[in-house]
Amino acid sequence: MSTADCPLLPVIGGDLQVPLVDGSETRYVNLDYAASSPALDVVARHVTEVLPLYASVHRGAGYASQISTAAYEHARRVVGDFVGARQDDLVIFTRNTTDSINLLASIVPGETVVLDIEHHANLLPWVNANARVVKAADTLEETLKRVDAELAARPAALLAVTGASNVTGETLPLRRLATIAHRHGTRLAVDGAQLVPHRRVSIAFDGVDYLAFSGHKTYAPFGSGVLVGRRDWLDFGEPYLRGGGAVTQVSLESTTWRTGPARHEAGSPNVIGVAALARAIQELAALDISAWEAHERALRERLVAGIGGLPGVRIHSIFPDATDAVGVVSFSVDGVDSRLLATALSAEAGIGVRDGKFCAHPLLERLGITGPAVRASFGVGSRLSDVELLIAELSRFLEHGPRWTYELVGGHWVALDDARPRPDWAPELDADQGFYGCAA
Repeated sequence: MSTADCPLLPVIGGDLQVPLVDGSETRYVNLDYAASSPALDVVARHVTEVLPLYASVHRGAGYASQISTAAYEHARRVVGDFVGARQDDLVIFTRNTTDSINLLASIVPGETVVLDIEHHANLLPWVNANARVVKAADTLEETLKRVDAELAARPAALLAVTGASNVTGETLPLRRLATIAHRHGTRLAVDGAQLVPHRRVSIAFDGVDYLAFSGHKTYAPFGSGVLVGRRDWLDFGEPYLRGGGAVTQVSLESTTWRTGPARHEAGSPNVIGVAALARAIQELAALDISAWEAHERALRERLVAGIGGLPGVRIHSIFPDATDAVGVVSFSVDGVDSRLLATALSAEAGIGVRDGKFCAHPLLERLGITGPAVRASFGVGSRLSDVELLIAELSRFLEHGPRWTYELVGGHWVALDDARPRPDWAPELDADQGFYGCAA
């Protein structure tokens, strides 16, 4: 049996049974890891272990507070070690990648250069501030030359790039980008939201100055994020959050702000989320790197081969010369509404994929995608059978159409006479509720 036939690590919901519109049940096939990955089993167990000892950190004399403080601060070392941080780098805990990048954007002492292929989280904080946008070329090599030329013509304080595209999975050569940036006196920041859950990263080795990523994409969906990087800007930039814990002295006339992580972590932090993230990272760190990459490569190659040969299917990519991609594959089908396809896959086969523009509107426009696309993504909890089912169901849909009847309501397809049961704590939404993402 191929190692891709089994998950690398067990996840919560890996054997979840969900209802279908025809009244039957099936195992839920989660192919939406790029949005939010499931929690690892060991992470859920760890949270249960930590909760009885949860208390306010840093300022409590009680036993539980002391234990929580130790867990919170130990997590910084776990995170820093995992991403290859330098000895004097800071590890700052935030809500998510978006929060981390907004924090960084608030302290950069000068202009920032970004590419037009970014997720909105690594685009909007910059274009709404002091930034220049470089349009990616038709090839990765030519794009690197454009970045080099832009910084040579006018150096910037920071170059901000994605580590791996949340649309196509393609990775960028971080070490080469760092070399280009540093040659012009520019620092490199990396949106690692899609990279860190799929690849081992060493910011010291690659020369990355700042790295941001999220717990909810790294098998710890408990509301934590991270910014790791050089301390000088972080120590002297304006505090991102102003409140208790970020200060050493306060009067009505003046305030003395702390340096280090505390400067940007005012208020009561997400201790449980941080503990969960540290435990997930420990589990990922224990994986054999070659087995990890081989598992994901097998799934991706089978998916691309399986759907790439179906009539009308277009798999999207940015650069023909990209040499590596993580477990994210987006595609469109000629003449098929991606929203209907995603709805039918869920309602009829229990397959969860993402449809929309994936919070990367400029990139989809560049790729010539005028409407929503479909994205399948996977990770350490995925199986080859998940991919095979998607291929089979997509093939059947293209040949025969949907099995059920659907209606377009408020811009979203819904199954008519849908009697699937729902838990009391998650009642059905109205047509205009809950859909305010990046689909339009």
